[in-house]
Amino acid sequence: MNDTVNAPDSEAPGASTPDDAATAAAAAPAPEAAAPSQDGSAAPADRRRAGRRGRGGRPQRQGAEGPAADGTAPAAAAAAAPGGRRVHPVLEQLAALYPRHFGAQFLPLKRGIFQDLQDAHPGVFERDALKVALGLHTRSTRYLQAVAEGRPRHDLSGQAVEAMAPEHVHHALMEVFRRRKPRDGEDLQAKLRRRIAQAFEASGLDRAGYDALVRGRDEKANALLDEALAEVAERDAKAEALLRAFEASGNADVAPFADMYGMDVRAVERSLQRARQLRRAAEARAQAPVPHADAAAAAEPEAAAADSTGTPPPAA
Repeated sequence: MNDTVNAPDSEAPGASTPDDAATAAAAAPAPEAAAPSQDGSAAPADRRRAGRRGRGGRPQRQGAEGPAADGTAPAAAAAAAPGGRRVHPVLEQLAALYPRHFGAQFLPLKRGIFQDLQDAHPGVFERDALKVALGLHTRSTRYLQAVAEGRPRHDLSGQAVEAMAPEHVHHALMEVFRRRKPRDGEDLQAKLRRRIAQAFEASGLDRAGYDALVRGRDEKANALLDEALAEVAERDAKAEALLRAFEASGNADVAPFADMYGMDVRAVERSLQRARQLRRAAEARAQAPVPHADAAAAAEPEAAAADSTGTPPPAA
């Protein structure tokens, strides 16, 4: 993605987020997981330690090495939250055990990770504490940024095991931009529209299919979605017209064709690639068998069962 979002690494109380599925195998996260821990029960030493070492933040001692670029920073430094906020002790344990997932950089977690952690470390994590910790982690801005970038879900070994669902990417993107405070002169809505358009194009879905997955009940969010999809539709129409003109020109090379129209070669190549992608997708849809009504009805219970494993509903 082109527009990096530098939102504060905090959790918004009560906000809908797309990745509560991290705790899917057990149940939805406990209600208290929706907000940062503010119970003040940590010992003063714990608070001082959290202030000195941010989870992925900078240590105060000058000359100290920062977190490794691959996310394998020292677990203690990786586990504390920025700004001196107290970190859930289970998150400190997880950062020590899995620095690539919970350290300086976050990886999106596979669905069912809750049970995977309990199976991998029997007796180490108290069930409710682990549930709350994962809820806090998956609601953090840095985790949502990783989801919004469309990164795949990973298992405990660090292997990518599942593509991120388009609706999870979209809802994470909306939440990250909702939390972000604009800089002077910054047009956040234009950047968000561009990111939505990029996510839509990366999904490989047609407009109707994507819209059905990501549209929620927030009228402003839906208006931004409509604007982004309209921009993509206009751009796609131009790309398809360009492909027809290129094919009619008889040119085998893009460079002379682009030069003939006074266009940038790389821009023409991107447009032609997009138009060919759209053509292949349309051909695949045309050749796909239409599901029988009985088969569709039989699939409904399976879909309901899949939802019960933790797939989050659309954001309000």
